[in-house]
Amino acid sequence: MGLCFVPNPVERTNPSLPGHSGTCLTAVCGSPQAWAHFGLASRVWGWGVWAEISKSWRKTLPPPPNPHAGFLCLRSENVLVFVLGITILGVCHYTLTVKGSHLATHGALTESKRWSKIWAFFFVEVCTAFPAEYAKYGHVKIHHGYTNVLGLGDSSTWRLPSLNRYVYMFLAPLLIPIITPLVAVERLSNVERRTALRTLGLISLGLYSHYWLLLNVSGFKSPSSALVCMLITRSLLAHPFLHVNIFQHIGLPMFSRDKKPRRIHMMSLGVLNLPRLPVLDWAFGHSIISCHVEHHFFPRLSDNMCLKVKPVVSQFLHEKQLPYNEDTYLARFRLFLSQYEEFMVRAPPITELVGLQ
Repeated sequence: MGLCFVPNPVERTNPSLPGHSGTCLTAVCGSPQAWAHFGLASRVWGWGVWAEISKSWRKTLPPPPNPHAGFLCLRSENVLVFVLGITILGVCHYTLTVKGSHLATHGALTESKRWSKIWAFFFVEVCTAFPAEYAKYGHVKIHHGYTNVLGLGDSSTWRLPSLNRYVYMFLAPLLIPIITPLVAVERLSNVERRTALRTLGLISLGLYSHYWLLLNVSGFKSPSSALVCMLITRSLLAHPFLHVNIFQHIGLPMFSRDKKPRRIHMMSLGVLNLPRLPVLDWAFGHSIISCHVEHHFFPRLSDNMCLKVKPVVSQFLHEKQLPYNEDTYLARFRLFLSQYEEFMVRAPPITELVGLQ
C-alpha cells in the first residue's frame, strides 16, 4: 500500500477560501481491492454479518465474541456463566450500534451505494434505534464538516449543564439506551410520513428481536426480566461511549463560524487520539479510539486502513509542525472531573489562528 497527501483541488485553484474546504488531505492507496480500502465486505446476512465485521480487526485483535453464545449463556443458572452472557451481549451490542453504525454512516462498509444504504438502515435503525438520515446529517455533514466550530460541530449535543460532574460522568450514561429511541421518535415528527413509518418499523423490529431472543433463546420467563436484561446489556459500555465522545473534542480549541481555520488546522487542533484499548477497539473501532485523527482526515477509510495510515499521518503532521493530539483515557477522565465546569457548563473560548490563514 502506498499513501500520499494531495491538496484539495478547490483550495488549490481558489486559495481565497479560508476554512471552506481547507487543505483537505486525500489518501491515495495503491491496492484497488475493495477489502483493502474498506476492510470488510457486506454481502451476507444473519450471523455472517458478524463474520464480515470482524475482518476489520482480524489482523490486530482476536476474534470478537459471538452474540449467539451470549444468548445461550443467559440460560445458565451459574452466576459466572450468566454474567459472561451479559458481557458478550453488551460487547456485541456496542459493536453493532457504535462500530457498525459509525462505519455504515460514513459509507465505509462497501463501495456500493445501494449496499451502503442498506447497511445504514440495518446498523443505525434496526440495531441502534435511531433515524439513519439524522445520523448521517448530524455526524457526517455537521460534525465532520465543521469539527469544533461553535454552534455546528462542537459536540455541544453532549453537554448537559444542568447536571453536576458526578451525575453526568457516572449516572447519565445509563440513560442512553432509553433516551436514544425517545429522541428518535421526536426527530421523526420532522420527516415525511413514509420515512417516519419505515424508521419506526425498523426500530421496532430491532427492539422486538432483542426481546424475542431473550424470551425464546435465553429462556427468560417474564417480560419484565427480559426488559431489564435488555437495559443492562445496552448500557454495558455506555460510560466509555459517552466519555469517548466528549474526550476527543471538548477541551480542545474551538472556532467561530466566520473565522474557522483551514481544514488541516481544524482537524489537527480539534481532534484527539486515545491509546489502543482492546475492549473499546472491539466495540467502538480504531477510527473512534486510537485513529480518530486519521478518521477525521479520511472519514471513508475502514478501521484497517485508518490503522495502516496512522504512522504516515502522524509523521506528516509532525513534519508540518502541526499538533497530533494524543492522551490516555484516565488522564482525560481526571481532566474532565477537575475542569467539568469549564468544559461542560461554560461557553468554550474561541481560538483564532493568527498567521496560519
